[in-house]
Amino acid sequence: MKRAVIAVVLLLLFGAARLPYEIHLQKLQHQAGFNSTSLDLPLRQQLGQMSFVAALSGFRSLVAAILYIDAYDTWQKLEWGRLAGLLQTVTTLQPKSIVYWDMAAWHMAWNASIAALENKAQPSKILREREQRKYWELGKKFYEDGLRNNPDSAELWKNLAVLERDKFEDHAAAAKAFETSSTKPNAYPYVRRFAVYELAKIPGREHEAYDRLKALYAEGRSERSPTLIHLLKQLEEKLGIPADQRIKETNAH
Repeated sequence: MKRAVIAVVLLLLFGAARLPYEIHLQKLQHQAGFNSTSLDLPLRQQLGQMSFVAALSGFRSLVAAILYIDAYDTWQKLEWGRLAGLLQTVTTLQPKSIVYWDMAAWHMAWNASIAALENKAQPSKILREREQRKYWELGKKFYEDGLRNNPDSAELWKNLAVLERDKFEDHAAAAKAFETSSTKPNAYPYVRRFAVYELAKIPGREHEAYDRLKALYAEGRSERSPTLIHLLKQLEEKLGIPADQRIKETNAH
């Protein structure tokens, strides 16, 4: 007990010394448009006394790292509810970490959702599917919250697009997210094509998709993927493109 009291006192002293710097840094972050961590009562309840004091004293990254290790152990135990809470705390403490947001979304939208669908303790398929979708939504929220804090992250935009495409089958949302990702620094070259692939699946936007696919095709071999050629040929048939204006490739899959 005595050691714990001493530890708390030392952390508080250190925090008091850092407080002017922390206030100045928080003002600079706010001016730059960053959403900084709010050390409020809900976070205090999530962390517990010692971890909250440590975070208050400037050790947010250390507390987040420790909780992330705990989250890994929780994942191995398949404790999905507790895992979601831990990941929420980790991302709250370190909102500028792309890795934390990405892993949190992945655990919820893929691992937890699959576990919910395959839960043998729940005999109702309808309830299992409802639980599965709940984790999809939670994963999406992690991506959206992560992007509010990191709007220029090509990685988070790309992975949000994959979630919209593979889980929700929302091709319009996926196309928009892929498109946004393609405009960000360090974007993967292929996300431009992926945005148009999704566009081609949206009813009523076939002409726009055809024009954009044809423009990519015209850029040269590096853009002429089997999927692009396949979609172009499909749209040529659907839109009744004259034979002399169609592409010549025959290796569509």
